[in-house]
Amino acid sequence: MNLCFYVSSPPGEHCVFLCTFCTFSRGRVVDDVIYVRQNTPSRVRHRRVFPTTVMTAVGFCGEWFIFTCDKKLVAIHTKKTREPFVFDCSTAEKRPKNTKDDNSDDGASEETGTDKVLAFAMSPSGKLVALTDDTKRLVLFHCEPSWQCISIRWVMRRCTSMVFSQAEDELLVADKSGDVYSFSVVEPQKEGKLKMGHLSMLLAVTMSLDDKYIITADRDEKIRVSHLRCPYNIQSFCLGHQQFVSALLVPSGHSHCLLSGSGDGTVKLWEYESGRRLQSLDLKELEETQSSEADKEKKTTVCRIASSPDGCHIAVQCERLSTIQFFTLDKVGEERLVPHTRLSLPHCPLDITFDPKGCLWVLMDSNDAPLQTYTHRQGSWECDADSPEVNTVTEALKPHWETLEASARTNSSFEHLYKVSFDNVTAYMQKKQQRLEEQQLKRTKMLKANNNKKKAKKETSGTVTQSST
Repeated sequence: MNLCFYVSSPPGEHCVFLCTFCTFSRGRVVDDVIYVRQNTPSRVRHRRVFPTTVMTAVGFCGEWFIFTCDKKLVAIHTKKTREPFVFDCSTAEKRPKNTKDDNSDDGASEETGTDKVLAFAMSPSGKLVALTDDTKRLVLFHCEPSWQCISIRWVMRRCTSMVFSQAEDELLVADKSGDVYSFSVVEPQKEGKLKMGHLSMLLAVTMSLDDKYIITADRDEKIRVSHLRCPYNIQSFCLGHQQFVSALLVPSGHSHCLLSGSGDGTVKLWEYESGRRLQSLDLKELEETQSSEADKEKKTTVCRIASSPDGCHIAVQCERLSTIQFFTLDKVGEERLVPHTRLSLPHCPLDITFDPKGCLWVLMDSNDAPLQTYTHRQGSWECDADSPEVNTVTEALKPHWETLEASARTNSSFEHLYKVSFDNVTAYMQKKQQRLEEQQLKRTKMLKANNNKKKAKKETSGTVTQSST
């Protein structure tokens, strides 16, 4: 079945109209975009292809430091001397071969997956952890009093983001095709239930602190706020980003506020229930020092927004930039984001997270010192170079970190999501002008040749007349 939508062309473009054909095939949506340009005989057909993004990430689940990269989840206790917990997706339970996945990404069998971790989430209490991988497993763990795998279930399509409800009875999973599924935590063997759908790839999902709303962000700049119990009832849209929305956060202590980050290099503060934008900050404009030429060429892509447990401090990480931007979230009157400090790092950060004490942990692309922590003291963020917790975690992390190829750590997660602008009008006009010039030159040559023939004929006629005389 094909659906065709017509929309007006954006300002400054030469498009007459835009046709989007959504082909529903075996439960998946494929967007075909056709651009028809004015005064041109040509048209461009473009199919959106979204590669799978592999995740290198860190987080805290109580006192456990969680690290995911490649095919493994590693949990290291920061306070007690306990054996690290390691879960390797490549050795996990395989999908039964007689199970038919009619809603697979590309119709391929489950054996084509790479087992690499795509997303993970921790519950608010710090007792539960969930992950999903490229083979479409959904694995649920509890970590207290000891680590144990509760269940392994299967998702319909490869996932991009997941979140636990505050009540910890439900796990929401967003996938590449724009669907959100709900998986029960109370009944860990129960299959997922489709909650809602979108016509664009989902990049982030979160929930309000009262479990009333699902908040989703997609590749087409939109943030949707929907009711959890009846997701077809949309409360609001938060619109204003110019590129894909890559990060969402409802900070602790600010239950009616939402922070969003995007590929356009901005961080925005919203009153999400009404969709009202409270503030927008461009990270490039906040730079205190002049960027190098190499950094100027890099796109400012917000890939992570983290908040301290009290919600007062906000840290923003941008992909492939060796800085962390700190903000404070003030509650004097209406909430406002106040730029605080820009932290320069020795290496590009891969992910950031706050621990229960409010210290910032930074995972960097470095074999020697992949981890650093920063503590807020007397109005500034200071590095804890001799932290025993960091030393403990680093030593436990090294065997897994050193076996990982550098390319797997530093591959861009968002480069393919930028919309590519193209203009075939200029090329068409250049070819047209070239064709007109060639035609004019041809006419000039023909006219000159005809004049020469006439002149030669006249001279010949004159010579014959003189001879006869």
